[in-house]
Amino acid sequence: MEEKVLAVLKNSDKPLRPGDIAKELGVESKVVSDAIAKLKKEEKVHSPKRCFYAAL
Repeated sequence: MEEKVLAVLKNSDKPLRPGDIAKELGVESKVVSDAIAKLKKEEKVHSPKRCFYAAL
């Protein structure tokens, strides 16, 4: 799931909310939030503003 979330963020030209990513992938936002948490620990995504995420 982390790879799918990262791919969506890399293909986006602007930061996205977990809910937007979840809709695009057809999964629950909780699943996306968990994936984002792991990606943040690996320093692959960052949050330019509250509740929005972008790939590094």
